[in-house]
Amino acid sequence: MKTVLRKLGIQATENGAGTGDPVRCHGRLLEVRSPIHGKIIGKVRLADKNDYETVIRRAVDAFASWKNMPAPKRGEIVRQIGLALREKKQDLGTLVSLEVGKIRVEGEGEVQEAIDMADFAVGQSRMLYGLSMQSERPRHRMLEQWLPLGPVGVITAFNFPVAVWSWNALISLVCGDTVIWKPSSKAPLTAIAIMKTAREVLQANDLPEGILNWVVGDREDVGEALINDPRIPLISATGSVAMGRHVSQTVSRRLGKTLLELGGNNAVIVTAKADLDLAVPAIVFGAVGTAGQRCTTTRRVIAQKAIYDDLVRRLAAAYRQIPIGDPLKSGTLMGPLIDVQAVETMQAALSRIKKQGGRILYGGEILSGKGFAAGTYVTPCLCEISPEAPIVSEETFAPVLYLIRYESFDEALRYQNSVPQGLSSAVFTTDLREAELFLSPEGSDCGIANVNVGTSGAEIGGAFGGEKETGGGRESGSDAWKAYMRRQTCTINWGTELPLAQGIRFEPV
Repeated sequence: MKTVLRKLGIQATENGAGTGDPVRCHGRLLEVRSPIHGKIIGKVRLADKNDYETVIRRAVDAFASWKNMPAPKRGEIVRQIGLALREKKQDLGTLVSLEVGKIRVEGEGEVQEAIDMADFAVGQSRMLYGLSMQSERPRHRMLEQWLPLGPVGVITAFNFPVAVWSWNALISLVCGDTVIWKPSSKAPLTAIAIMKTAREVLQANDLPEGILNWVVGDREDVGEALINDPRIPLISATGSVAMGRHVSQTVSRRLGKTLLELGGNNAVIVTAKADLDLAVPAIVFGAVGTAGQRCTTTRRVIAQKAIYDDLVRRLAAAYRQIPIGDPLKSGTLMGPLIDVQAVETMQAALSRIKKQGGRILYGGEILSGKGFAAGTYVTPCLCEISPEAPIVSEETFAPVLYLIRYESFDEALRYQNSVPQGLSSAVFTTDLREAELFLSPEGSDCGIANVNVGTSGAEIGGAFGGEKETGGGRESGSDAWKAYMRRQTCTINWGTELPLAQGIRFEPV
């Protein structure tokens, strides 16, 4: 552990803010504990309101010059950041595992996602396309262009301490924006290590401070200041629905923009014509990957009654074989929850499941003894329950999988779409009509809809996000870059007369 922290430049006590070089902070001291063993792995001096102000001023100042750099040259800087991340992939992946409990391959996979995102952003830097439009007036030309927006605030959750930052920050950079990152206080060391890696690139290119910034602090000192700040035209926030509502209401009061990635309550429909050899591993990975703490975690399986018993038998057999333990050890497939509070939340949910008529088929126990002393390890849980049970409509951020029977495919779609969230969804079927219905306007109401692919593990090339209480935002691929720029419609008169639109005539005396 100490070797990894040293290689990444993490000191025993770090400052919780920086604009390239660290900002000397004056808030309380935060102890960072690993969910693997409960031991302190580092300390962070949090930023206070004055430290926050230092960061914002530098981000605003840097925007004045960064926005004028040609976009392909900004892309070159992002390319170099991607290379720097690639060089430190293994160490950064290990730090992700240490700090949030992901198994090592998931930790390294998340860093790889940031590397891939850098490659994507480099290409995007030459494709910030506008439009040319036909004017109704003679000798006039109309066009639409996209311009840098300003300093962008990025708020991320603990479960993806690298990837979500990269979706936002690397696209923001090629768009000409500066970035202020507020990472989760449950994963500050990973954020600081990423920022130190990026700082090396920025300094090697003689770029000013303030282009990439971070600030870790308490909600009142930093969080509220960030979302209330009129100098920040866009806040991209990932987290709970309650947090998203507050961010949206606060930012909208000052007429700012938000990009929200909130709750997920993702379902897999398994039809009578499904290939169960495909469906079972997809469901298991989707349900227990990151210990059930992904926004795209599979939380509901809606199975046709003809194959329901067989599917449940296969899932239970697979769950019994999942190696649970130290995520840094080879062979482990499920590590700990983020903290003891998360375990308590899961146990409270299991009690509610029973009160609402559900039945625990497997798992849900808190593990103790050698290797589990931190109190953060559990067995993943299979629950049989009615789709009408109130708890089924909620997102429990833990490895709890609800099993639901259905008869008709229309019934399955109704069950899937009946929850308030609308992030990811999947159907397993070999029937073309079922697959096409699932993808039609009558089908899934989610932002992500997959056929014979699980709910978890989206690729960066597609826009990521969902509908309803998931927030409606889109990050990463496709045309998501437009959220980080401002649209401008331009009209150019290259003639000698001044005709008006809509045939209006105005001839002053």
